[in-house]
Amino acid sequence: MKLNYGKTFLLGFGFFGVSVIWGVYNAFVPLFLANKFGLSPVWIGFFMTLDNIAALLIQPPVGAWSDRLRTPIGRRMPFILIGAPIGALAFGLIPIAAVLPLFVACTSTLLLSMAFWRTPVIALMPDITPSKFRSQANGVINFMGGVGAIISFLVGASLYEKNPAFPFWLGSVLVIISSLLVFLFIKESKVYEVSEEKPSMLKSLEEVLKDRDKSALRMLLAIFFWFLGYNAVEAFFTLYANKHLGLPEADGARLLGQLSLIFVLNALPAGYIGARFGRRKTIMTGITLMTLVMLSIFFLPKVTLTIFVTKLPVVGVVPVLGLLMMVAGAAWALININSLPMVVDMTDESRLGTYTGLYYLFSTLAAIAGPNVNGWIIELTGRNYNSTMMIAPFFMIVAFLMMSGVRRGEAKVVEAA
Repeated sequence: MKLNYGKTFLLGFGFFGVSVIWGVYNAFVPLFLANKFGLSPVWIGFFMTLDNIAALLIQPPVGAWSDRLRTPIGRRMPFILIGAPIGALAFGLIPIAAVLPLFVACTSTLLLSMAFWRTPVIALMPDITPSKFRSQANGVINFMGGVGAIISFLVGASLYEKNPAFPFWLGSVLVIISSLLVFLFIKESKVYEVSEEKPSMLKSLEEVLKDRDKSALRMLLAIFFWFLGYNAVEAFFTLYANKHLGLPEADGARLLGQLSLIFVLNALPAGYIGARFGRRKTIMTGITLMTLVMLSIFFLPKVTLTIFVTKLPVVGVVPVLGLLMMVAGAAWALININSLPMVVDMTDESRLGTYTGLYYLFSTLAAIAGPNVNGWIIELTGRNYNSTMMIAPFFMIVAFLMMSGVRRGEAKVVEAA
């Protein structure tokens, strides 16, 4: 048995669409909030968590709901066909909203619709992929997501310089195309795992808490802490580049694009590394690298960080900070590619959507806390945006300690009949 790469790449268009939307959103919405509407870092931090608050309330129960749903087109597809078009329309209206209340209405609609279909589209991967191939498949899925991020950051930066609305309109078109590709070419199995008890998010969380092994709980806490550190930095990175380093508005997005490029190039290798050497060891290596990168960015003077190193096709000028972002991209691939497979391989086939929802529950809690923590730190340090790199390494170290106690979640061995 081998991984069906063609089918997995087509499925990856779902995550591609999600990544384009969030890449553009995270890169340019903070700039709108600061430079167009004049909000403080504290309010920007809160605003950048609204998507995650919506996800917290919607994604976990939607994941469990999709496990139980039975329709002629499958249990995941209805969520995609409803959520994606609404999200695309709202996203296209964001840059032309001239007043803050209208801007909030557009972003709120986007957040609700995206939260509605993200967990089902991600749950399709373990649905159609045997356990032993899930790290590799997640590498493919995240490769496609990384391509979406590259487009949102690098192409988006160039489009933003022409017209701030262009990156958003590009995202709207791409999310429609990608969701249609998933619907047309991915056929869900109509044979479902039979379970005596219907999956329940609260029941599954209760089992995680009561489990003597505590591997699932430690894994979910590790996910919380590394996302807490990463999201705290990501939410303010374009403002960090603009306000602290003095770079043009679009350059922060280009630097994020350089991270995303290396993430994409390492997505497939990270899946193979996780399968070869173990998911846990691979993730812990990635956490260590990410911690060192963040500490380096914090301590290096901005004159050093902005030194020109080289210029590359597609990515443009690469400063010292760009090289560090590339190392961070490789580290993030080692962490991110192997984490979801570990979580879903701690349960049975009937609860894949539910445990995918648990994964997003803890990552979303972190994404809510991270920007708020950093927003307050920036404000309390006299709007010193370099402080965005100060707190994240601490959370990465806690995540490393949590991972050291995980004993389950490696690929399941299927015995031959």
